[in-house]
Amino acid sequence: MTGRLERTTILERLRRLFGGKPPRIQAAALPWRCKDGVVEVMLVTSRDTGRWVLPKGWPEGDETLDRAAVREAMEEAGIEGTISAEIGRYIYGKQMSSGLRSRCEVAVFPLEVKREAKRWAEKKQRTRRWFAPEEAALLVIEPDLSRIIGTFEGNPRKIAA
Repeated sequence: MTGRLERTTILERLRRLFGGKPPRIQAAALPWRCKDGVVEVMLVTSRDTGRWVLPKGWPEGDETLDRAAVREAMEEAGIEGTISAEIGRYIYGKQMSSGLRSRCEVAVFPLEVKREAKRWAEKKQRTRRWFAPEEAALLVIEPDLSRIIGTFEGNPRKIAA
């Protein structure tokens, strides 16, 4: 995984250095909780492929990225909590409804979950589940996201340092 991660990071840095179409920016929540002294993170399934992802989406209007992450967490996972500062970013290719792929850069914000709703906007379209960070890191396909999740210990200040 390290070789693929390094290759992806190097290619993205070269693209930025020499120009090219910039990626579109999305915001994601990294939902977490401490249960019985153990940190867990929540993943949700995507609507189209059913793969495990973080709740994420586009900012609306003049919405800040952290506020977009909070809104997406409620819409996609039915969760609310306390948002922290951004802890990292990852790049992925989003399949658009037009059939074209769009490069997206996703800002990740830890969200300490305080409440889980029984009903929410996308409940019938998604599954939500708690995992150990190491297990969740193996379930997502984006190498940079895997690294962010795998090193998360429930302390947003520690990972951002």
